[in-house]
Amino acid sequence: MAATAARAFRRTAIERSDQRVAWDRTDQAFFAAGACHVLAWVCRDSYPDRSIEIAAVRFPGQRQIFHTYAAWDGWAFDHSGWNPEPQLLTVNADFEGHPLERLKITEGLAEFGQKHHHRTPNQYWHDPRPRARDYIGRYSPPWA
Repeated sequence: MAATAARAFRRTAIERSDQRVAWDRTDQAFFAAGACHVLAWVCRDSYPDRSIEIAAVRFPGQRQIFHTYAAWDGWAFDHSGWNPEPQLLTVNADFEGHPLERLKITEGLAEFGQKHHHRTPNQYWHDPRPRARDYIGRYSPPWA
């Protein structure tokens, strides 16, 4: 699947306020906007023998990030599956109409959620980690 901008799946006001409505979106929409960070951590944890890092993007000079993904050896995994990381960054920058800044995320999921105002798995309608594991299993990693 070709890389698609995360904000193409931006949540509506009701999806932001009602976790059940947000949960009922397609897997791609759910993991593009609202649970991308959970997908990234589950991806990293699914391949413990690989040096997968967590990365995120934001507008230069701003504190708030808006998309998180897993990165490995020039590849990125997010709601669009595995794509070359430069392609993922370009698609998102083009969609936003602004350059983006890539950040390497070094804290754990709980600390990340608190620092960046993102939900932790226990704050969703159901635990999103099993859904993320299933989603990851649909895509062959680049080393396969």
